[in-house]
Amino acid sequence: MKINKKSKIFIAGHNGMVGSAIKKKFDNKGFKKIITISKKKLNLLDQIKVFKFLKKNKPDLVIMAAARVGGIIANSSFKSQFIFENLQIQNNIIHGSYQAGIKNLIFLGSSCIYPKFSKQPIKEKYILTGELEQTNDAYAIAKIAGIMMCKNYSRSYGLNYKSLMPSNMYGPNDNYDLRNSHFFPALIRKIYEAKINNKKIIKVWGTGKVQRELLYVNDFADAVIFFMNKNVKENFINIGSGKDYTIDWYVKFIMKQLKVKLKIIYDKTKPDGVPRKLLDVSLAKKYGWKSKTSLKEGLFETLKDFRSGYRS
Repeated sequence: MKINKKSKIFIAGHNGMVGSAIKKKFDNKGFKKIITISKKKLNLLDQIKVFKFLKKNKPDLVIMAAARVGGIIANSSFKSQFIFENLQIQNNIIHGSYQAGIKNLIFLGSSCIYPKFSKQPIKEKYILTGELEQTNDAYAIAKIAGIMMCKNYSRSYGLNYKSLMPSNMYGPNDNYDLRNSHFFPALIRKIYEAKINNKKIIKVWGTGKVQRELLYVNDFADAVIFFMNKNVKENFINIGSGKDYTIDWYVKFIMKQLKVKLKIIYDKTKPDGVPRKLLDVSLAKKYGWKSKTSLKEGLFETLKDFRSGYRS
């Protein structure tokens, strides 16, 4: 069945940065039957309740945007929670969808599934070819398990469960907490606070030399809609901008956009993580998808969102 504007679509994790962007995109395109539910009403860790919910509502498409996420410190400090909660949420939704007779599901992965010292740019076939980055290996293993579940449930039961693998995402409704967020929103907050407090120095974790690729969250939402009706033979597809820069470059870029000059001190006692992480997006381009939003445009919208909700 082709997903259309009359189809019922359940977005798990609709309040998060990614889920809210996907919901907004569907709303703007005129989809009328979007199903959402708050964490208070449905704890996705509760298998019995998740199974009942899916069986009762039986959406035509499930989008798995729900996950426990965070930056290096959060991932390395709470490994047991990251692997348990993500595996539990995935198992409940994927197996519950199968039991409810739901034919279509999109699983959101992560670029951390790839080996720490992977060849660059990273092709989909490089998965499980080397050792994972230790700071987020628990999260990565959970995501790999989700990909494998979708692959094997599709093969075993004739389902259309596909996985999309985004690079580091950023955008409105991000988490800007300095300890638990990803590097880009954390940098935005640090530099903004340094500016409004008239500071002259900013401390940044790591060496500043590692390279990261960023993808604006609205572009990923576009990819979800683009691929939901695509007949893809691959188990999963990389979704990224195809461009990466050093952390030092990002720091200076944000400072330029905020019109502030600061002395940068790198705290080399803090971990860098993977040396480089650039996704090969040639497969996505082969199907006809590519990112549209420039980093300058994306940062402008993200800064607007950050300022609107900023609390010191």
